[in-house]
Formats: sequence, structure tokens, C-alpha cells
Amino acid sequence: MRKTLTGQVVLVTVATAIVAVLITAAVAVPVSIRSINTQLRAELQEKSALAVELLATERPVARERIVQSLRRDGIDVYLIRRGAVDQAGLPDRVIRQVAGGALVDTRAMVDGRPSFVAGRPLSGVNSGVVLTRRVAEGTAGRVLSTVWIALLAGLVGGILAGAALARFIARPIRRAARAAARLTAGDRSVRISRSGPAEAAELADAVNQLASALQVSEGREREFLLSVSHELRTPLSTLRGYAEALADGVVGPDGAEKAGATMLAEAERLDRLISDLLVLSRLEAADLPIDIVPVDLVDLVGAAGEAWTTRCGADGPAVRVELPGHPVLVNTDPARVRQVIDGLCENALRVVPAGQPLILAVKGSTIEVRDGGPGFTDDDLKVAFDRGALNRRYRGIRKVGSGLGLALAARLVTRLGGRITAGHAPEGGAMFTVELPT
Repeated sequence: MRKTLTGQVVLVTVATAIVAVLITAAVAVPVSIRSINTQLRAELQEKSALAVELLATERPVARERIVQSLRRDGIDVYLIRRGAVDQAGLPDRVIRQVAGGALVDTRAMVDGRPSFVAGRPLSGVNSGVVLTRRVAEGTAGRVLSTVWIALLAGLVGGILAGAALARFIARPIRRAARAAARLTAGDRSVRISRSGPAEAAELADAVNQLASALQVSEGREREFLLSVSHELRTPLSTLRGYAEALADGVVGPDGAEKAGATMLAEAERLDRLISDLLVLSRLEAADLPIDIVPVDLVDLVGAAGEAWTTRCGADGPAVRVELPGHPVLVNTDPARVRQVIDGLCENALRVVPAGQPLILAVKGSTIEVRDGGPGFTDDDLKVAFDRGALNRRYRGIRKVGSGLGLALAARLVTRLGGRITAGHAPEGGAMFTVELPT
């Protein structure tokens, strides 16, 4: 029972009820005893005044009846004549005070028991009457006997209230658990109504947001898989076509070299795509090794510029490198930074027309890759690093890649502790800014 929320709420409610009853008893018992004793003391004073009047005027037989009547009420009567008391047990100081004509209202030990004492002088020499009454005893037991009844009632009330409260509290949790089970089963349309207290509404919002996020994420995954399958199918179709042509003898010795070059290029394209997928999956699993060492960005970007100048050739973009005249040292992984630069240049090479600029620049600890291609719209910039977003947007409109390059670059830079942003280049195309930590 203690493992369930209902059981815990019931136990807490019962414990609270028990503590409340015990605290009430601890306060009520002394207060009750004090109140009873105060009342007994006041009654004793009133009866002492009445007894003085009666004992002073009545005949001896009547006096005896008065004494017996008082004793039946638990009051002992002591008569003092000429300084002597008629029975033992009364303290000497009380006898002296009353015999001396003083009023007495005190608490003292009478016959070995704590008692209230009320004394008044009578007419005559050294005479008086003293009434005593025991201090209330057994009151605590009577009060405690009623506390057990209250405790039992508190326990029953606590169990009932706890069960009702637990049911009220657990209802949104059970509702969320049922929704989570449906989400686990693959139902992404499940939603929870926002009812109950604010915390229950927050729980419903969290589950609903999770369901919406899963729905959107899975939709993107499906679209991404469709775009990747398309990218895989294109080189595979080319490879298969040339392989069948070679097998059937359609391509003769004169065309074998061209067919082999085409097949090699498509195979390399497949290899790059598969490599990007593997790296991206390892980045998302935080399983990609990073080797941080001191790196001179001037040397790194200069080497990349030379490589891409050769690759672009006369029929490609015009590669230009803008470097400061001094080394720029940062602590990073040079292989991963070069992978980011190559990925950005690969995207530019696909869309930038021949002769348009492709610029690699170093500004402080920042690397810029700018081009004079078609660039991005403002809406494109918002989703530029989402997997497959630009592929879906521009497929069939202009040359596009698999949609992995920018997503891979963004995750690599983030893993290196830096930041990458996309914007509009002064040359009219796209500009990517890679900020590395110094």
C-alpha cells in the first residue's frame, strides 16, 4: 500500500489526524484540570461564607445536619473553638490564621492530600470554620478516555479523507499513464484534457506537447528517409544501368573507360552519403571521437582553399581565400573543422554557377564560407540546419543534395563547442559563419 500514491496519501492523512488529536489532548487535559479546580475553589469559597452564617445561627442539631450535607458533597468541615480544632489533619498555619480572625483561601496538604482550603472566623474568641476539598483527581483519565474516541473518529475520517484526496490527486496521473501507454503503442493522436488543479493542467500540457513533438519528429523522419532513399536510389540506378550495359555488351571497349569513370563517381557519391549518415548518427548519440589540439586557422583554411581551387577548376566557381597576415590559434579538432569546410564547399559547388565567387575567409576565430550562388530566403535561414528541410523545399526546382550536409556541419560545430549561423553574403549568395571557441 505504501508503494502507491493512494496508500501514501492515506498514511499521511491518518498520521496527521493522530498528531492533531494528540496535540489537542496534550493541550486540553491541563486546561480542563485547571478549569475544574478553579471552579471547585470558587464553589468552596461560596460555601464557606454560607456555612459561617448557618453555623453561627443554627442549633447544634441543625449544625450537624449542615456538616453532614457538606461532607456528602466532598467537603470536610473543621470547627475551631478557642484556638483548637475539632479534628486532626488541618495545617497549623491555617488554624492560627483563622483563629486570629483572618480569611483563608489557599491550597495545602490536608490529612496528607492536596486540598483547597477556605477558612472564615466565627463570632467568639479564637473561633472559626474551615472547609476543605480535595484537588480534582482522575480528571486526566476521564479526559484521555474521551480522546480515544476522538482518535478513533480522526482515524476513520483520515482514511476516508485520504482515500478521497488520493483519488482526486491520482486521477490526472493515471490519465497521463494511459496516454503514455498509447504513445508507446504508436498512437500519436492522443491528447489529454486540461482539467483539475494547475499541476494537473501542467502535466496534461507536457504530455500533449510530447505527443505533438513525437508526431512532428516522426513526420520529419519519414520525409528524411524518403529524401535519403531518393539520394541512394539515383546513384544505384546509374551503377545498375552501366553494369547491365557492360554485362550485355552494349558498352564496347571504347566506352568502357567513360562507363568506369561514371560508376566510380557514383560509387564515391554513395560512399559520401553513407559516411555522412554514419557521422550524423554518431553525433546524435554523442559517440563521435573529438581530438582537440592547437590549430592555426590560417594554415587550415589556406590548405582547404588550395584543394577546392583545384577541384573547382576552370568550369566551377572562382575560389578565393581571405586570410589575415598572422597566425590565428584555436584549440579544436582540425579534421572535424576541415570536414565542416568541405561540406559547406560541397553544397556551394552544387549550386554556384561557374565563375561566381566561392570565398573562404578567416576573421579572428571565425571562419566564413561565402558564395555568389542563388542563396537563401529569410524562411530558408530558419530551417537551414534541419535535416532534409532544404531538400524537401527545393527538390525539382534546383540542384539539391541529400539534406545531410548542413545538419552534419551544425552538429559538428556544436560538438566542438562552437556555433554556426547562416545568412546572406555580400556577394549575393549564402554565407555560413563558423565561430570556434578561443
